[in-house]
This record gives sequence, C-alpha cells and structure tokens, in this order.
Amino acid sequence: MSILIDENTRVLVQGITGRDGAFHTGQMLEYGTKVVGGVTPGKGGQTTQGVPIFNTMQEAVKETGANTSVIFVPHTLNAADCIIEACHAGIALVICITENVPTQDMIRANAILQAYGGKTRLIGPNCPGLITPGKSKVGIIPPSSFLPGRVGLVSRSGTLTYEIADELTRAGLGQSTAVGIGGDPMIGTKFRDVLPLFEADPNTEAVVMVGEIGGSDEEEGAAYIKAHMTKPVIGFIGGRTAPPGKRMGHAGAIISGNTGTPQAKVKALQEAGVPVADTMHEIPDLVKKALAGRK
Repeated sequence: MSILIDENTRVLVQGITGRDGAFHTGQMLEYGTKVVGGVTPGKGGQTTQGVPIFNTMQEAVKETGANTSVIFVPHTLNAADCIIEACHAGIALVICITENVPTQDMIRANAILQAYGGKTRLIGPNCPGLITPGKSKVGIIPPSSFLPGRVGLVSRSGTLTYEIADELTRAGLGQSTAVGIGGDPMIGTKFRDVLPLFEADPNTEAVVMVGEIGGSDEEEGAAYIKAHMTKPVIGFIGGRTAPPGKRMGHAGAIISGNTGTPQAKVKALQEAGVPVADTMHEIPDLVKKALAGRK
C-alpha cells in the first residue's frame, strides 16, 4: 500500500516536449512510472521517448485512461490554465512542478477545483512531486535517496525532502510515500490534507512532517495531529536559525507579526505531542524511538 500513487498510476505529462518536461519524462520512465502520454498543443500525433503526444487533455485522457498528470509548462505559458484543463478532463491527481505561478492565477484555479467538488486533487505548484519508492515517481524527485518502507514523509521543501529521505534510508528506515507539497502561499494540498491519507494507510507506521517558516500550515497540521492522528509524527522546521527579517527563498516563507514564526510552529507541534528535531540528523533516531514506543 501507499498513498496517492503506486505501480498502477497512469501519468500524462503536460508540456512533455519542453526541456524540463522531456528530461523528467525520461527519468520517470526509467524509474518505471507508467507515463502513458503527453500534451503539447500543435504536436498531437507525434511521439517522444515512445510516448504518444496529444493536442488536448480531453483527447489524451480518452485515449490513454490516465488518472494523473504532471505539469512542466512555464508560468509564462499559463501553467494555471493547465491545472484547470486537467480538472475539466477528469484527472484525479494533478502535480504542478511549475514555479512563479502568480497567486491570482492560483486563486482562480483553486476556485475552479472546488467548484468541481474536489474531484481533482492538486499538489503544488512549485513542488518536486511525489514518490512511492520502488513503484512510481511523478515529478522531479531524485529516486536514489529513497527506499521502500513504512515511514511517510510530507514536506514543504523540495531539497529537505531529498535530504531527510536520505537520512532515513541510511538509517534503514524506508518510506511508504514521500510528498513534496510546495512552499508557495497558495497551494492545492497542505499538511492537513496529507496527514489523513497516511493515517489511513496500513503500510505507513510513522510520519515525518517537514515544515518551514512562514504561513500557518504547520499549525493547522498540528491541530489535526492532536485531534485525529494515532500514528506517531516526527516534526522538523526549516529556517529556525534565520535572522529576523531575513528574506527566504519560498514565496510562502513570510512571517507576519507572530504568525509563521518557527517558535510558533515548534510550540504547536510539541503541544500536539510531536517531537521536533533540532537537526535533520536527529530525525531517524526520533522515528525509531516512536516506532519502538508504538510496538
């Protein structure tokens, strides 16, 4: 078992003929992901890397039976419209890798997703995607750091996703699924949305939740953990040593007054019974301790 993707996931690549789309399509195919088609308007009927190209998402879904799409279309070419097109085509899971998508565009896209009754789950934008080790990866996550196992991983930071997975793997702690939700202020899936999936997954025994400064997603996640989680959760907050007023890389890493501070996030997690690691190197030991206590 896993969450969101597995060996049966059928993927369409929106922007498959662009530089990034083409490269990462190759990487996904090499990993064993079932990439069943790509979409680039005007190039329908062609193939690339053995993958058929379609002009529209409607046509691609009809011909391939895809249930997932990954977007590599630049924000300058209306990546948000690609999210909407995937929703209209009936795609269940959309992963938007694109960065610098305007917030106003995402407000519109999220409103349309909600109007469709939540039938399409969006991960991102500005995210690395997700991986179920040994089964499928969708996005740009480098698979070498991952190992099949029973620890769920959800993170706002792409780089920390890879680094913490590597720490877990080196300690012999494989992962059920790792999800990079992205660090923008307007994203489709947040901690509070992923945690219930891990809670319900019989193959996940513990969860590592990786946050960063800015916003209130971690506090909302902590509230869910306190009220609903029975599985142990280990926390880590990136940016805790950032000087006050320091500008960080993610658009969502904005501290307003006392909202979004690392201190507030650590406090919320600790009050929910979540041990928070001071460094990434501490995470494996905290996971092992939590699993031992659970058994």
